[in-house]
Amino acid sequence: MENIISIFVKSVFIDNMIFAFFLGMCSYLAVSKTVKTSVGLGTVIAFMLVLTVPINYLIYNYLLQKGALTWISADFADVDLSFLSFIIFIAVIASITQVVEMVIEKSLPSLYNALGIFLPLIAVHCAIMGGSLFMQERGYASIGEVSSFALGSGVGWFLAIVAIAAIREKLQYANVPAPLRGLGISFIITGLMGIAFMSFMGITL
Repeated sequence: MENIISIFVKSVFIDNMIFAFFLGMCSYLAVSKTVKTSVGLGTVIAFMLVLTVPINYLIYNYLLQKGALTWISADFADVDLSFLSFIIFIAVIASITQVVEMVIEKSLPSLYNALGIFLPLIAVHCAIMGGSLFMQERGYASIGEVSSFALGSGVGWFLAIVAIAAIREKLQYANVPAPLRGLGISFIITGLMGIAFMSFMGITL
């Protein structure tokens, strides 16, 4: 249990998808003009991570990696399908994205219109794909650890985009120099927020 909590906290603060790995920067900067749309996109990204990373973990461990097919027969002990993991991960993410997009279009049309092109682009969102690739690289021992990592990564991305959106809304009333208005000041604030999150690297878990 302690290890699961440790993975969650590290995923939120220390290994934050935005500030540590710069994953999802395009939608982070483009959609974070208002808190409302940022909450919507952040929730969708977190949901997708929580859903796709454990599914890809099960597929990788029980179908793709070397020896994974021994549950079918001992004759498959030397079969290694891990070279298919990249394309399988993409297929899983794209399929679930399509379902999520249809649900949002039917139940939350205002959010669907606000997110625009970024909603279907979740299928190729680097933060979501990065979650599955990090899962594979780090070799988590259980579905609990993977789920904790996925949830932490989603919460971290959510916090990052909502925080920058809240600051950008306040900046509309600030006397920002003309050359820095818009993306310029957003890049500066993102850098400062990244430095702030680096302070969490001193946490020992």
